[in-house]
Amino acid sequence: MFVAGFPAGAWGTNCYLVAPAAGEECVIVDPGHEAASGVEELIREHRLKPVAVLLTHGHIDHVASVVPVCGATGVPAWIHPEDRYMMADPEKALGRSLGQQLMGSLTVGEPDDVRELTDGAVLELAGLQLTVDHAPGHTKGSVTFRTPAAADIPPVLFSGDLLFAGSIGRTDLPGGDSGAIMRSLARVCLPLDDATVVLSGHGSQTTIGRERATNPYLQQAAGAVGAPAFPRRGM
Repeated sequence: MFVAGFPAGAWGTNCYLVAPAAGEECVIVDPGHEAASGVEELIREHRLKPVAVLLTHGHIDHVASVVPVCGATGVPAWIHPEDRYMMADPEKALGRSLGQQLMGSLTVGEPDDVRELTDGAVLELAGLQLTVDHAPGHTKGSVTFRTPAAADIPPVLFSGDLLFAGSIGRTDLPGGDSGAIMRSLARVCLPLDDATVVLSGHGSQTTIGRERATNPYLQQAAGAVGAPAFPRRGM
């Protein structure tokens, strides 16, 4: 599997292009703030043909470029229905004070073709198999995307703002729920193989094994140790 990514815009949100190999069809995960030019560059450099945009959740730092990216490539965007409203109304999604700051500098809205994700769905796109897991807590409609293991290739989890290297997503914005995110960690992340590569919405690559051993929130979800009550990462 081929994955190219970069941190986009003011919030350093990781945007990923995923394909079976360079020169083939791909999906684009989380084209956030100022991501359009980076997406275009990777498409050209690696001779990729986008077929879909996949959104782990609706916060503006993950969806700000969805309209220009979908418009330039002619592909649909996939998002969980609980977060769909956020594409057009980031003020409601982020709270009034933060939302007002963003509305003055960003153009928001839905692309022409929006499709809704469901828990447990298996997406067959660009020669890839991606399983959708609904993972509320950071937002009500947060999801992850995971690939199966293959010969000599570990599975990959695109975790959005559910799980980071050493941390998890914040829960103090509208729709956040600290209890729900702990349940999502337990249901979505803990059953995965330790070799699973975690590509998150912010920060560096990690693995489930590393986080199981060192991440206090994942350990709390497993009932192993206590952890602070208020996670701080992500928008």
